[in-house]
Amino acid sequence: MEIWAGNISFYEYMKGFYSFSKIIKIHPDKSYKTELNSFIDTQHKQKEISLVYQALFTAKQLPLELQKIFSSLGISHLVAISGFHLSVLSAILFFSIKFPYAFLQKRFFPYRSLKLDTFIIIGISLFIYLLFLDMPPSLLRAFVMLLIGFILYDRGLKIISMQTLFLTIVLILVIFPRLSFNIGFWLSVTGVFYIFLFLLHFKTRGKLWQFLMLPLWLYFTMLPYSIVIFGNFSIYHPLSIIWTALFTLFYPFGIFLHLIGHGDLFDSSLGLLMHLETHSVKIAIDLKFLLIEIGLSLLAMYHRVFIYALLLYLFGFFIYAMDNVT
Repeated sequence: MEIWAGNISFYEYMKGFYSFSKIIKIHPDKSYKTELNSFIDTQHKQKEISLVYQALFTAKQLPLELQKIFSSLGISHLVAISGFHLSVLSAILFFSIKFPYAFLQKRFFPYRSLKLDTFIIIGISLFIYLLFLDMPPSLLRAFVMLLIGFILYDRGLKIISMQTLFLTIVLILVIFPRLSFNIGFWLSVTGVFYIFLFLLHFKTRGKLWQFLMLPLWLYFTMLPYSIVIFGNFSIYHPLSIIWTALFTLFYPFGIFLHLIGHGDLFDSSLGLLMHLETHSVKIAIDLKFLLIEIGLSLLAMYHRVFIYALLLYLFGFFIYAMDNVT
């Protein structure tokens, strides 16, 4: 490929720039990723569903039409491989490795650290997967955050704190400064911030209550960001809370089904979801309303009363969005 970039300033280079290009030659050999996509494609009759699975497993870009559908349903974060998928894969690897390795460790090498060795195996496995996917930025930043989080945890530092989150952000930006201009990075940071804010203020609540309320909390706190940035909203958008919860089961089960050659088991259900008449609308919200939420969120770090003010504000935001589609 030949690329004509022209005169690019340092700021433009860091932010990302458009350049004209020309393909000179296409290598005839298929990559492992191409072969895997072909393997996935053979298990599905509908091309659209095959593309969804390819996006989930190999980070293939979805067509714009499908992106709009998932954006209207509020589940774009599920089909665009990111830190959420990495956390699910980490959990799968953890439970797959921990017990067999613990059995071997007790009998043959009890001097080894189960915690450290398990993380090393998980880290190497995830890094190989990153290389296989050609290092997509969304997955790369999640992987770096996972490494930094473990290092802090292994050193006895408190992970669930705003100071730790700030330190993690600084370290990631030092290693990958171009992420300063990546909106996906800041959205993922925002999601982690609201998780920490929830856990800091409701840490005395029962585990079951936290498990049930956290998805609701994340949906309402991230809704203004979603609408201001993307603008798409539909009557089915709030159901993304349920789809996100179910996805933690669907994702690993989908991997298993494709490995045994029965990846089409959920095709009919996915087809119904993708062909819903969402009647989505474009909602134009001024940036100042998002800045109000950010201000309340920062104040909520210091005073609990602002948590309730934030919730009241978010509820009003949700009512406004629903009123635009009903």
